[in-house]
Amino acid sequence: MNALQARIEDGTYASGVMLPSETALMKEFDTSRPTVVRSLEILRQDGWIETQQGKGRFVRSKPPGKRSIPAHAAALLMDEAEGRVRIVDVTEVPAPARASFALDIREGAPVVVRRRLVSVDGLGPVELGSVYVPVDLADGTAVGSPSPLPEGLLEHLGKSKGLQFGHVTERISARPATDEELDLLEIGAGDWVLTVLFAVHTRDGLPAFALDVAVPPARHEFEDSFPLT
Repeated sequence: MNALQARIEDGTYASGVMLPSETALMKEFDTSRPTVVRSLEILRQDGWIETQQGKGRFVRSKPPGKRSIPAHAAALLMDEAEGRVRIVDVTEVPAPARASFALDIREGAPVVVRRRLVSVDGLGPVELGSVYVPVDLADGTAVGSPSPLPEGLLEHLGKSKGLQFGHVTERISARPATDEELDLLEIGAGDWVLTVLFAVHTRDGLPAFALDVAVPPARHEFEDSFPLT
């Protein structure tokens, strides 16, 4: 992926040029088709190439500067120790459906879940977040600790496991609050919550961990900006 990106940047593959086939790239880099496909998909997501159905993959002009992490995502992924954060519990559980979907693992596979409640003065509880980390990735880290991670989960896993993170997918939906959410978030019976499911992927395109957040709509606002080119 890095080699192809470098060739686009230095003009070896000019804008509009069709990239070599998957078979040719497999032979050149002596690697498997899934690795080639993942690499090309990351380049497509980052705006370096585009796919034309029935024709192939073509180089686009160099994409604009990389999009920064939206403020609401940065607050959830970067620092557990900032603000009023209470770790509700940390335990090993069978992966629920949403976590298994985000992590692309079988439902019920063992994961470490750490749940935290964030409050803001004058507003009260504003989010209940559950981080799901596969047990093999959590092993040898402080993910299973009941204390907040001052450096944040992204940085901690990066240092502990040598991971480089590539992109995050985000899915926002709404549903009625559970009894536990009504209690922890201090909202009324029958209220709904917004849910935000983040799937954090490595630079290789593989899911690393999932973050499932429930927020009271009346106490939260999502804002984002992005280029139109």
